[in-house]
Amino acid sequence: MTNKQVILIIEDEKNIGNYIETIIISNGYKALRAMNGMSGLSLCTSHHPDLILLDLGLPDIDGMEVLKQIRKQSNTPVIVVSARGQEREKINALDQGADDYVTKPFSAEELLARIRVG
Repeated sequence: MTNKQVILIIEDEKNIGNYIETIIISNGYKALRAMNGMSGLSLCTSHHPDLILLDLGLPDIDGMEVLKQIRKQSNTPVIVVSARGQEREKINALDQGADDYVTKPFSAEELLARIRVG
């Protein structure tokens, strides 16, 4: 029996977070949820997830700052999941250490494919 991969979802929008969590759990992963950047960083430190799904538009601190903080302490794969679809935003996130970038809206299949690669 292998341990389930733990995926940390840092997403303040409840509906989107629920959608992502449902996809993850129904595909055999374990989900952790954070509604803002500070609790996301805290969960990252305490639980050491296998993968992080990070929204950029968070209520307390910007997702790019969360990404920088994660990179200071961990090389856990981070997939940015954001409504910010401009190429400049994507390049900036990848330059800051994101492993991948998914633009909202996205399909369950696309997200799962990126998780498998991550």
